[in-house]
Amino acid sequence: MNIVILDDYQNCVHQLDAFARLSGHEVTVHQKPLHGTEALVHCLASADALVLTRERTAVNAALLDRLPRLRLISAAGSLPGNLDLQACSERGIAVADGHGTGAPTAELCWALILASRRRLVEEVDSLRSGRWQGFLGQQLRGQRLGIWGYGRVGRQIAAYGRAFDMAVWVWGSEGSRARAQADGYGAAPSRAEFLACSDVLSLHLRLTPQTEGGICAGDLLTMKADALFVNTARAELLAPGALLQALNAGRPGFAALDVFENEPVLDIHHPLLRHPKVLATPHIGFVERTNYESYFGIAFDNINRFAAGETRHLLNADELARNGR
Repeated sequence: MNIVILDDYQNCVHQLDAFARLSGHEVTVHQKPLHGTEALVHCLASADALVLTRERTAVNAALLDRLPRLRLISAAGSLPGNLDLQACSERGIAVADGHGTGAPTAELCWALILASRRRLVEEVDSLRSGRWQGFLGQQLRGQRLGIWGYGRVGRQIAAYGRAFDMAVWVWGSEGSRARAQADGYGAAPSRAEFLACSDVLSLHLRLTPQTEGGICAGDLLTMKADALFVNTARAELLAPGALLQALNAGRPGFAALDVFENEPVLDIHHPLLRHPKVLATPHIGFVERTNYESYFGIAFDNINRFAAGETRHLLNADELARNGR
């Protein structure tokens, strides 16, 4: 099969052990993001199978109509929100996805929390410049950790908070709060109290049409002046410009970010990148070798299973069968 892999920003997929599983296929890897339908059609016109690495490329009916050769889309991870599964099924395109533990993202999130509370980056830079001790840090023990969304990653962050003797409480759906309470954590009585009383607030919601833009500047401005807001989920969960507006107004006091609305971020003058109250990383939460070996290993295995005639692993196997595909 002719396989195309998109958005390998670090040019590292071919270095993975899992890459050897595609040895019987012709593989093209694109490192730079492709913008616009015409660029995508040009690069995918000869593809039998497409591997999606991230959620930045919209795979919709308009694009699929111009890719008559495409037979399979294999996602490195769970089904991304940028893929129209129904449109794929209607056009006879099989779809497969994978799974992961979320551990690399949870670990990166906690590293950001620790680094932010102790102003670690500034202290390292200060020492290298010949200065000694520029900030008074803030310990986590005894502070209230707010977790917004109690899913795979949020649950791990709650466990980290407990290990650091923090008071952990959760906000989210009724089901999320119930699961958190069953695990021995608190549930915030209201969204307003959750925002106003959390010392560290970590965001772990899935990006859906219902959650997109659901957090506005007014919400953030109710946070404490010394609170830390952490987002390793999706930037689009916040209304455009909301975080910058709130930080400039002094609430919350600091933010740690691994996600941006436009990725990859290439503008070094991006206001959040240069903000003195922001610690930012380039969406590296899931970018870790063991995680990549797992994600891409599953994605490549799914391609080989499809090439061998298997269909049970496909997300839309029943729909394809009903359509006689």
